[in-house]
Amino acid sequence: MKNFKSYTPEKYAGSGFQEVEEGIYRTTSPYGKEEIFVTSLSFEMEPERYGEEEASPRNLTQVPIEGLLDEFGLFVTDFYEELNNASDITCYQEFGSFDVEDIQRVRTLIGKRFYAVPYIGEEDGKEYYRMVTE
Repeated sequence: MKNFKSYTPEKYAGSGFQEVEEGIYRTTSPYGKEEIFVTSLSFEMEPERYGEEEASPRNLTQVPIEGLLDEFGLFVTDFYEELNNASDITCYQEFGSFDVEDIQRVRTLIGKRFYAVPYIGEEDGKEYYRMVTE
């Protein structure tokens, strides 16, 4: 994943969202009644990278999305299906967390690259991956 940018959808201007700092909003979880923090990012998948071989805006692959969610303690709150279906290169996602610090940390990816690198476990010989930010 590369070329991370902040994305501000029109819905953030609605009454259900309160900006707490640039690009970060407080709202109600789409999965319940809890208060959460959200941010939206655009980025490009890199088909030449491990786990992203079949990736596109319409097909966000488990690797590295799962690695990003785990690394930053996030969950996906909006897939922006219409935008992703209309784009050949740029992906759009909204990420949520109960902790604003998780959202602040994921926003440090803006302008960077985030990807998975495979390795073989020494004890079991199984393939794993680690996440890299550059």
